[in-house]
Amino acid sequence: MKSPEFIVSAWLFPVLFLTGMFAGLVDSIAGGGGLITIPVLLGLGMPPQYALGTNKLQSTFGSASAMAHFAHAGVISLKESLAGVVWTACGAGLGAYTVQLLDPGFLRRVIPYLLLAIALYTLLSPRLGHEDVHPRLERKVFYLFFGLLLGFYDGFLGPGTGSFWVIALMLGLGHNMKKATGYTKLMNFISNIVSLVVFVAGGHVYYGAGLAMGVGQAVGARVGSRLVLARGARFVRPIFIAAVFAVTAKLLYENYR
Repeated sequence: MKSPEFIVSAWLFPVLFLTGMFAGLVDSIAGGGGLITIPVLLGLGMPPQYALGTNKLQSTFGSASAMAHFAHAGVISLKESLAGVVWTACGAGLGAYTVQLLDPGFLRRVIPYLLLAIALYTLLSPRLGHEDVHPRLERKVFYLFFGLLLGFYDGFLGPGTGSFWVIALMLGLGHNMKKATGYTKLMNFISNIVSLVVFVAGGHVYYGAGLAMGVGQAVGARVGSRLVLARGARFVRPIFIAAVFAVTAKLLYENYR
């Protein structure tokens, strides 16, 4: 498929790099980086499907960098989360294929209220995420349900996926917030890379802009991951809550302006 004519001026590449770096920093700590990058890409004049596809390219760099850092630190285990990887990949591929065919307006209207419920629950549960607790769901059942559901949502639309994963991992598998953030980055990477392949196949990616932002994403994500590992739940919790409220406010504004 031939893409519409779109050219990024040379002077915009440093801006794209800095945008990606800031988004990567925020996303690796609390999620919500897509609320920074997607408006920038749309503001450059990209059609929505191309903005989503290009965003998947750049966000893949950030999630890969953060995931590698958490894995190196021993926070995440691929063996323990293999079922999640498989089901998340299936959901993301289906979601990315579907969004290129349908209008994602319904999800855009519903998601802010789910995010608001997450933020309020986290705010009113002060000990949530401070330490591991007994899991409420069997691991394979958890990953079958949430891998398909959140993988599909990330491929289809995306904003708030990291927040959904963190809260699901804390409540469903009993992870502390640092560990939940690490596993979230693994699932984000899987859904990003699978979605990217589908968007590339559909011809909905601008590579120059995506790569410029992607390099910045990788830098920002590495810095953010180090902060999470060094400071733990006390550091992540307030940023997580603030990010969820920011994502919610932005989506509500876009829905009702």
